[in-house]
Amino acid sequence: MRTSSDRLYEIDGLRLLAALCVVLFHYTFSGWAGGNSPVVFAAESSWSKYGYLGVDLFFLISGFVVLMSAWGRSPRSFVVSRAVRLYPAYWVGIAVTAVVTVTLGQGLFQVTLPQVLANLTMFQAVPDIANVDVVYWTLWAEMRFYFLILALTWIGMTRGRVMAGLWGWLGLTFAVETGLLPGFADLVVQSEFSHYFIAGMALFMLYKFGLNRQIALLVPICLGNAVYRAIGYADAVGSRYAVSYSHTVIVAVVVLVFLVMTLVALRATRLLARPWLVTAGALTYPLYLLHGHIGFIVFNRVGDAVNKYVLLAALVAVMCGAAYLVHRFVERPLAPAFKRLLSGRPAVPSLGVFVAGRPTI
Repeated sequence: MRTSSDRLYEIDGLRLLAALCVVLFHYTFSGWAGGNSPVVFAAESSWSKYGYLGVDLFFLISGFVVLMSAWGRSPRSFVVSRAVRLYPAYWVGIAVTAVVTVTLGQGLFQVTLPQVLANLTMFQAVPDIANVDVVYWTLWAEMRFYFLILALTWIGMTRGRVMAGLWGWLGLTFAVETGLLPGFADLVVQSEFSHYFIAGMALFMLYKFGLNRQIALLVPICLGNAVYRAIGYADAVGSRYAVSYSHTVIVAVVVLVFLVMTLVALRATRLLARPWLVTAGALTYPLYLLHGHIGFIVFNRVGDAVNKYVLLAALVAVMCGAAYLVHRFVERPLAPAFKRLLSGRPAVPSLGVFVAGRPTI
């Protein structure tokens, strides 16, 4: 049985790759196709329009790493670890996006104080309040997944209980899809993306305990449902932006995503692991939070005055730089204090100074 200290550096690289795919999707396709950017990347959009599938990879990775993070934790410890991981960078993302929108947005996007206050909770979807940035929709999907993981920490995680939970969740997914359960049940089931979370969790079980017949059956079933739902989702995205998506490409990308994560679980990607990928992975979350509306505003402000390729490269670089600053000067310094606050533990004094190590979250 493998230990959690055996860090999978390659997952950090995959997370940054997924984030960059989403960034390019927004900057070179959905921005101008959706009317939020005057800068057209018609040629590049033939491939960048598939970049939204980076979110699918995000969800598969989340299933793997969140279960890994939660294994052996108490419910409170898990909640604290997720809050420390999510909220500091998220609050900065909201603040920066709101300020840029109000001061430089020229009416491109609307943001109000009540909207900002609701967004700070990360539960703005419950009262149906608009996100400060459109990309935040994925956080609500992640948050609902965390509640299911929290339930497992209350029950107590064992191999048998987790596998039973995965089969149960998959069964509920099919029940929603076939209409056996009412639509509101999907608030918990998340049938559109549940197969990614389930498969990611199953692949962590493969990584931790080795292959068995249940995993060998569960992951391919999730893959089949992922392909089915991805084709339908691609058709909906194509209809929204008046473009067509190749079903062959969609299937190939989804299969590749599952294959890569399976290889990670089997440790077949070990040669690709590099410690510096930890920094790449650390950029992912703040990059995702910052790039959306701010990027569209920049394209609208200077798109007519700068070569579009120079602007694209510079904007991606600036966003990566901003993401690093958030990680270095917000996440890393605040995480220990925030963790102590939520845990209800005082700082540890040593010769009159407080000692705070880097958090494990």
